[in-house]
Amino acid sequence: MLNINITNFRKNLFGVLEQTIKFNEPVNISTKDGNAVILSEEDYNGLMETLYLTSIPGMKEKLIEGLNTPISECIPENEVEW
Repeated sequence: MLNINITNFRKNLFGVLEQTIKFNEPVNISTKDGNAVILSEEDYNGLMETLYLTSIPGMKEKLIEGLNTPISECIPENEVEW
């Protein structure tokens, strides 16, 4: 995470935002009244999706089970029935 104070953030607003978007690196901006964090839209959407999925009862366990399943036991993508 990039840490920057508000003065330096103002001086290089475009560059910092461009770096955040390009490299998905969050930015912590410190001010005298507190801090703020800037995320790329991609990171934000991923965070929201993670929160949504983990709010579904039993989904966390299913995801962990899927992560622990060997590839050899998985069905090829073209055979998955949606």
